[in-house]
Amino acid sequence: MAFRIQPFRPGLERQVLDLILPIQQVEFGVPITAGDQPDLVRIPEVYQAGRGGFWVGLDGDRVVGTLGLLAFGQAPGGGGALRKMFLHRDARGGGLAQALLDTALDHAQQQDLPGLWLGTLPQMGAAHRFYERNGFRRIGAEALPPAFPRMAVDTVFYALELPRVAAR
Repeated sequence: MAFRIQPFRPGLERQVLDLILPIQQVEFGVPITAGDQPDLVRIPEVYQAGRGGFWVGLDGDRVVGTLGLLAFGQAPGGGGALRKMFLHRDARGGGLAQALLDTALDHAQQQDLPGLWLGTLPQMGAAHRFYERNGFRRIGAEALPPAFPRMAVDTVFYALELPRVAAR
């Protein structure tokens, strides 16, 4: 599958929801609805404001992957919460996940975020292995930064310290 990554643009909300909801509900059995995730209909305001971002992986014009970076806390400092990393079944194993994560990591470093944190579910073993291969370390909920925007369903947490960008 050939793919390209671009920042989210308005008009893709339905495709983003149509990708994410079946993975959450059917594949992983998470009892969550679109109404439980108002951020997905307000992506520019929620993710792309300030130091955050939201990217889509496209196969032609079809959204086959997503990744959001929600900046939290005050600058300097604060941090980034990775959210909404989902890939269509057909797009897994082809490098899209790595490309999305690399895009978010580059953005986070350009924004001088000191670290990234994320929450996930126990049943997402492949995701755990992916994050660990990329240098994330598993942490307990008590080690999350106070300003981390924790999702109620998440029980497994990861952190990655980012190298500081040299003064410009």
